[in-house]
Formats: sequence, C-alpha cells, structure tokens
Amino acid sequence: MLRMTREQGRVYVREHIEDYLQRKGIDTRKEFSCLNPEHNDTHPSMSLHRRGYRVKCFSCGASYDVFDLIAIDYSLDAKAAMEKGYELYGVEIIDTPRRSTPEEDFSDMESQNNAKTGQNTDTHTHTDTAITAEEDKLDYFRECAGRLTLTEYRGLSRETLERHMVGYDPQFRTRDHEKNYVQWEGIIIPTGRGSYTVRNLAQDAHKKDRYRKRGAAQIFGYKSLYSSASPVFVVEGEIDAMSIEEAGGAAVGLGSYDNVPLLLKMCENRKPSQPLIIAFDNESEPDKQAEVKKHEEELAQGLQRLEIPFYRLSPYGEYKDANAALTGDRESFSATIRGAANMELQAEEAEREAYLSTSNAAYMQQFINGIAESVNTEAIPTGFSELDKALDGGLYEGLLVVGAISSLGKTTLAMQIADQVAAAGNDVLIISLEMARKQLMSKSISRHTLQLSMERKLDTRNAKTSRGITNGKRWENYSRTELSLIHDAMGAYNQYAERIYIREGVGDITVDRIREAVQKHILFTGGKWITDATTGERTLEGGRRPLVIVDYLQIIAPHSDRATDKQRVDHAVLELKRISRDYRLPIIAISSFNREGYKESVSFENLKESGAIEYSADIVIGLQLEGAGKKDFNPTEAKKKDPRKVEAVILKNREGRVGDKILFSYYPMFNYFHEEGNIA
Repeated sequence: MLRMTREQGRVYVREHIEDYLQRKGIDTRKEFSCLNPEHNDTHPSMSLHRRGYRVKCFSCGASYDVFDLIAIDYSLDAKAAMEKGYELYGVEIIDTPRRSTPEEDFSDMESQNNAKTGQNTDTHTHTDTAITAEEDKLDYFRECAGRLTLTEYRGLSRETLERHMVGYDPQFRTRDHEKNYVQWEGIIIPTGRGSYTVRNLAQDAHKKDRYRKRGAAQIFGYKSLYSSASPVFVVEGEIDAMSIEEAGGAAVGLGSYDNVPLLLKMCENRKPSQPLIIAFDNESEPDKQAEVKKHEEELAQGLQRLEIPFYRLSPYGEYKDANAALTGDRESFSATIRGAANMELQAEEAEREAYLSTSNAAYMQQFINGIAESVNTEAIPTGFSELDKALDGGLYEGLLVVGAISSLGKTTLAMQIADQVAAAGNDVLIISLEMARKQLMSKSISRHTLQLSMERKLDTRNAKTSRGITNGKRWENYSRTELSLIHDAMGAYNQYAERIYIREGVGDITVDRIREAVQKHILFTGGKWITDATTGERTLEGGRRPLVIVDYLQIIAPHSDRATDKQRVDHAVLELKRISRDYRLPIIAISSFNREGYKESVSFENLKESGAIEYSADIVIGLQLEGAGKKDFNPTEAKKKDPRKVEAVILKNREGRVGDKILFSYYPMFNYFHEEGNIA
C-alpha cells in the first residue's frame, strides 16, 4: 500500500490512465470506440493523450481522465470515483499536511539547491546558499509583512499577499536611473531567504525605476513545480505568477527571462509533477517580441531535451500579461486559468488542425498571388553587366556566397556591388564584422577618385588610396587637381549614400541580431505586419527590402560556446538562408577560403569549415587569379600585376548556368574592379 497525501494520490492515479484502459482490453496504440455511454461510436474515434493523461473523442468531443472513466464504469459520483481509484491502485490517503510558510519554503529550496548544486554565491546562479547573518533577510521580510496594510495590490487578494510574505517598506534606499540616492515606498516580494524584488509604488516612476532585484536569482513559487495537481504556468514576473494563483492556477515566476537556464537546472535535478505551460508576455514591439521568442525557444528546447512535457499557450487574450488580464477581466481570466487541466488537449487539437491546414491546397491562392506580384519584382542588377547575365539578370531572393583567398578583393567586390546597387536606387544593409564604417566609406570614395581620373583622362597617380582620403595631414600637400578629385568623389558617393546602412560589430553579432537588423530596416521604411486569414502566418509586408551584405561568415558570433568552427559556420549559413527566404530579399555573404587555394582552381573544397555553403547557398562565386590551376601558373607573379587579373567563377547557380568565368581587372590600391567580360 502506498501512503500519500490526497493531492499526491490524485496525481498518481491520474497518471495510470493507460494502465486502466489496458485492463479494460483497450489497445491504446490506436483509436478506439468512444467511452461516452451516450455516443454510439460506429467508427473508433477516441484516442489517448498521454501527456495530458486523458482520452478524447474527436467525434463527440467527450474528454475524460481516469476518475471520469471509473465514475462511468462503476456508476459512482465524483467523490466516490476518486476513492475507488485510490483503492484500485493501492493508495492509502494520509492527512494532508499544513501549508508550509514562506520561511519553510525558502529553507527547503536552499536545502535542495545545496544538495543538488553545492554552495555557490554567484548571484547569477539559482542557489540562495551560504546565506550569512548579514544576508539573511527573514527578519526584514517579517517586518515589512507586518507593515502591509493593503487589502489588495494590483488585483491580488490579502490572502495571496500573505501567503507569499509580501510586505511594505516606506523607506527603501536605492539609486535611481541617474545614480542618485533616493527613497522609495516599495512593495517587498521575497523570492528566497536572502533575495527579493522591490516594486516602486510611485505611479510616475521612470521606467528604469519601477523595480529592483536584491540577492541571488531565484525561481519564484518553485514548489508549484512539484506539488501542483494541474499544469504549471511559467511566466516572467512574480506579480504575474501570483496573478495566476489568484485566478485559481499554479505558476512559477522566472524573475527575468535570463533565468531560463535556472529553471531548466531545477527541472533537471527534479522533474516537475505536471506539464508546464510556457506563457510569456504578449509583447507588441517587434524588438521585444523577438527577445521573448528567443527565450521561449530556449526553454522549449531545454524541456524537450529533458523530456519534460510542456506546451505553449497564451491565456491573456488582448492583454500583455497575467496581471493585466487579471485586473482587466478577472472573471474571464479566472475561467481560462481554471480550465488549465484541459488546455493541453485544446493545444493538441489546435496543433492537429493547424497541421491539417498546411496542405498545399491552403497555399494555392498565396502561390497564385506570388506569381502576380512577381510581374513587378525584377532582379536587382549588380552593376556588372556580364555578371548580371550569368546570374539571369542580377540578384534575386536567396543567399549568394562570395569566397576567395586573402588579397583577391572579395570584400572590395561586394562593397562595389553595394555602391552600384545603391546608386541604382535600392537600399543596401551592410553587416560589417571586421571593418569600421569609416574604412568602408573611404574605400568607396577612393574607388571614385580612380574612376573620375580615368573618365577625365588624368594621370591615375592623382587618385587616392583609402588612407590618402582619411589622413587629413596629407591634404596639405595635395595639388588643386587632387583636392578637386577628392571633393568630386565625395560628392559622387553622397549621391547614393542615403541608401547605404552599415551595422558595425566586433565579433558580437549573431545571426539573430542580423535578423533583427533586417526586420527593423523593413519596418522603419514603411513595412507592416500582416496576418494571413487562412494560415494564421504573420508576414512583414511593404517597406524597402535591402540587399544584405555580411562581411564575413567565419566571424559571425557563435550560437553556442560549445560549437565547433564547422558547426558555427553551418549554422550561420542555414540561418542566413532562412532570413533571405522569410523577408524575400538577396543576401551576399563573404567567405574566406583555405590558403591552399592560391595555385589551384577554386572549388567547393576551398570553402572554409562548411559543407552547408555547398548545399544551402543558392549561388556560390569563387574568386581566383587568372590562370589558376593551369600548368606553369605562378601566383606570386600574378599578384604582382597592377591591375591584377581576377576571375569570378560561378561554382553553383541554383537557377542558372554553372562554370561561367567573368574576368575583372582589380586595382587593390583604389578598391576598384573593372569588368573585362565573360571568358567561359
């Protein structure tokens, strides 16, 4: 006989629904006849939902847990069915212990964390261990709780506030957002024996002065993970967690989305007794939406790894979060939360319907509309006529990778294409991970000085290098002709500079930040989010779609500290491909080649640390010195030439010819490529 509390027994028996069905001779691996006595089910339409510990009929809609089935089979009321369930599964109910106090909860949490993780005083870990007498805040919490005179706070009842030892400090000392010492009237929300959150009661407080965190990071209300008889909501804030409790549910509060790893560690140490419901805030701003989505995915992937059942549902309706929903429409919100036990079935049904709606029939009209829209969607010319011919008109939606060994001008070629695309009236977004804005601008102006010299039949010694442009001290010795050339080159660049946007980074830009930059550009140039009425998908319509240039692939910040160089680059390539698809725009990514590529003809074997480039990129162009791979080719002599002769070889072209070679004259001092023609 198993001795359990009533709550533990209910959970234990409920989890044995599959065993109960099998005792009845039902094969739970497939659909079976509905168990609703009022449904004459001629075609088996009921199935077991293991994660929710329920059965559901997709014909009549009946949904039962094991106690419902016992009530039907033994003709019992709900209370008697529960007792029968305990009897069938050998459960002896013991008296339910009194509810623990917050002080006991804090001690339990610290004991558990000590046993599982060891002592650690790092404020970013989830342990509140090694609390010294100075750090122990229980006396402070009791004092603050004794001062609390509110009968409710932000829709929370006095009972809920007392249960969590919430208190009031009329003279909380802190620094404001301008670093000045100030005093707040603060609501004190304990999260551990030595940690708490302070909420500023001032209605007109600056957004950076609305709350403060003190002590080590903790998961608020963590005991719900192990004691709840219904699914547990995971929300960001302590107020939101208490709001769900107020509405009749169970919840934990992260305190910050950055504490997702903390929750996962706790779940790894001891698995929750119930499925989790990820219910993060409904954000309206794109930046915040992206941030919430990132942490939601982090939590979802972690729970999948730990094989912990979860699902994602937002119970807030039109409101931003749980507390806003509680204070905005308490009755409706409470009804939603009380139905949490059935939410998993609703989510699975919604997922099923969503999947069935993804057949190509649902996208047929969208496909037809796309053809109509493409009438007005032309390729973006690169400004190099022979290259455009090889690419069937220029740049289309997709990922184009330009690769080369050092000194062959792969960045210079991409930046010249950027200038020529901008000069033709199209936006360009440059993600520069290596060079500063000043360097890139000076390269463009340097190129214009050479072009203008050639056009005016001047001695090309009047043209200026990038350093000759940016070193103001040299200007004192320039002739009037040289100064005029620089001035005109700057004017020529300024004609299209308003179409070029540069985002600098020093090894800290991830593919997620690139996605955010693209999204912002489209939104800030007139784009709007549109929801498809048929599929429910959100797409970004309107706005200006830029040509995106990433310089370069190998130094995009890694998605994981444990990833190898190959995994890092493969991940970056796949994500850039997704960005080009999601926002329907071309991306040029610059890639370095292995150094052994100096003498040999370019090939996919030269692509550094990545197989994804070969398989995922739409177009791959390799740069090589003219004659590379031929007998008696001397790369040292070829590099000495001025201009250097460089071939752009089309290694892959998903929609066109492969193998074309376009010959360029490359003037490295002045960052200029002159197209000579197609030699393939």
